[in-house]
Amino acid sequence: MPSLTLVQAINDALRAEMRRDKNVVILGEDVGKVGGVFRVTDGLYEEFGADRVMDTPLAEAGIIGAAIGMALYGLKPVPEIQFLDFIYPAYDQIVSELAKFRYRSGGQYSCPLVIRSPYGGGIKGGGYHSQSSEAYFAHTPGLKVVIPSGPYDAKGLLISAIRDDDPVLFLEPKRVYRAFREEVPEGEYVIPIGKAKISVPGDDLTLIGYGAMMQECLAAQKEAAAKGISVEVLDLRSILPFDKEALLNSVSKTGRAVIVHEAPKTSGFGAEISATIAEEAVEYLRAPIVRVAGFDTPFPYTLEGEYMPSVARILEAIERVASF
Repeated sequence: MPSLTLVQAINDALRAEMRRDKNVVILGEDVGKVGGVFRVTDGLYEEFGADRVMDTPLAEAGIIGAAIGMALYGLKPVPEIQFLDFIYPAYDQIVSELAKFRYRSGGQYSCPLVIRSPYGGGIKGGGYHSQSSEAYFAHTPGLKVVIPSGPYDAKGLLISAIRDDDPVLFLEPKRVYRAFREEVPEGEYVIPIGKAKISVPGDDLTLIGYGAMMQECLAAQKEAAAKGISVEVLDLRSILPFDKEALLNSVSKTGRAVIVHEAPKTSGFGAEISATIAEEAVEYLRAPIVRVAGFDTPFPYTLEGEYMPSVARILEAIERVASF
């Protein structure tokens, strides 16, 4: 079984689906001959040609608008937004048009496409290449928002997203692109969207995260174990829909919850997780729910390390909640 980086696993998923289904097409800035700014689409232009791997102008509204038209006419487009920070010119196309086709047509039409975009900090990209704005889209019925944390999940989730009948926003943690490798099966396999994963079982506290923060959570779990605290690590994998059953089962067992994401704390997706626990599992709680998140400021270049949740910040929260 090959050992792949996140970049290689996503490339493998795209290649497999393009070979399986001639209607799968890719479009975006520099995705063709260059192979993408992070080389995620490297080699696809050479194999599938310019009719299926299309370089576009620097115009996000045009990229998504064109992809919507393609999807309505039977193609399976996978548009790339080069950085999630630059998706906002296409925001109206996504939330006002793309997400609403099935509902507006009474179920007669679907608009299946997958918007891929790298997100988050950790690569010294500065304020305009480091933001985590997933919560904006998780507020939009009709979309699915998927955020893998590693290569194995990324391939299976992306294949599921491409085969889905509804639009999917597939966010790729760019700090993880080449950070580590995992064994990834050759050929096709799918991971259902909306199913969380228990990365590490535990009894004393549930640590909840997704995307790039899972590496910080796993490191904090090991340090907590050395201090005698048994932490269960829950990787949501997707936030719209998110796996409420897995979340509530874990928190009901441990009685404690710490939630981690790198987006700003106020109205970040951790608030939705916290509210769900408070509404549906409050009788099991033995301590307050704690969120470890980015700060309510623009993303800082020089203070990137202080802004993003660290193992030390997560461990402090674990100890505080465990000792309550």
